[in-house]
Amino acid sequence: MIRVWFNKTFSSIHSALELIREADKKGKYGLVCSSPNPHAIGPLAAHKAAVEPGGVTGAEYVDWCLSFCREEGVDILVPGKEASLLARCEKEFRSHGVRILSAAAPETLELLHDKARFYDTAQAPTAPAPEFAVFRNLRVFDEAYRQMKAEHDFLCMKPSVSVYGIGFRQIVEQQTAFSIMLGGDAYRVDLTSLRAMLKQAAEFRPMLLMPYLGGHEFSVDCVADNGTLVCGVARRKSRASGDGQLIVRREDIEAACEHLVAQFGLNGNVNIQFREGESGLHVLEINPRMSGGIGMACLAGPNLPYLALEVFDRGRGSVNIPLISEGLRVGESSRAVRLS
Repeated sequence: MIRVWFNKTFSSIHSALELIREADKKGKYGLVCSSPNPHAIGPLAAHKAAVEPGGVTGAEYVDWCLSFCREEGVDILVPGKEASLLARCEKEFRSHGVRILSAAAPETLELLHDKARFYDTAQAPTAPAPEFAVFRNLRVFDEAYRQMKAEHDFLCMKPSVSVYGIGFRQIVEQQTAFSIMLGGDAYRVDLTSLRAMLKQAAEFRPMLLMPYLGGHEFSVDCVADNGTLVCGVARRKSRASGDGQLIVRREDIEAACEHLVAQFGLNGNVNIQFREGESGLHVLEINPRMSGGIGMACLAGPNLPYLALEVFDRGRGSVNIPLISEGLRVGESSRAVRLS
């Protein structure tokens, strides 16, 4: 049995581990999952759950990972925490018989996490990066806002480095902070309040000002093999609550995914986000990991976590890709689980 270790990562790992076990009919893979939280849900779906030391980072964490691999007989490591650093130590792990399934080269992982650098670099003719301006203070924001507002009706902002959409806001001029609060819209901010906050902050980490893309958003869960797109399942997100998501096939999205996977040498499970605006389709970001909605994508046919593991382990010529059920509407429901 091949021992596969998923270290600390996002909670969506629970769904991914269940999918791998469901597809692994012959029991080829023994799954190990660890977290510093002894009550984390993710490891419950593995064959073995383990507790990581809390607060350990950098070289000390790499040393702990090496020791853990030796103790547990790990053959493949799929890194979440310290992914870039662990990827840089690939030769050291390989000398101990451990292969690292990294989503990209270390320097590429760092680039993908910085949206400003990513937008400057990304080359996808069918879904180019959106227009943007970087600002670190109110003066630069005001100038960028004046220029961009002359060309676009609605603008938005977000941190250059962030996850889960934290810090994203659509900027509005016709509403007050009070009306936004009462309306329960967590993704809007009025211009007056925003300028006051920026003035008070003085200097801050890089933020992006962009035209607001008001069209459909697409999340594409991909399996890649060192720069080759093996499979991609696109979900169109609904704008109405409770409508679920729609599995779609579009040539422009598929072409953009192929370009981006090749450009950045992507590998394993990655997620690429797109959104439509006035000028068409734009790439928003590449997440070098499984998405939180990968379980929904797998309802369309391909078992993406298992495919990624098999392609890495045995090569893409050894796998069969099921047909994608286009037009399928999918959703998620929560269920209670026992933690101990």
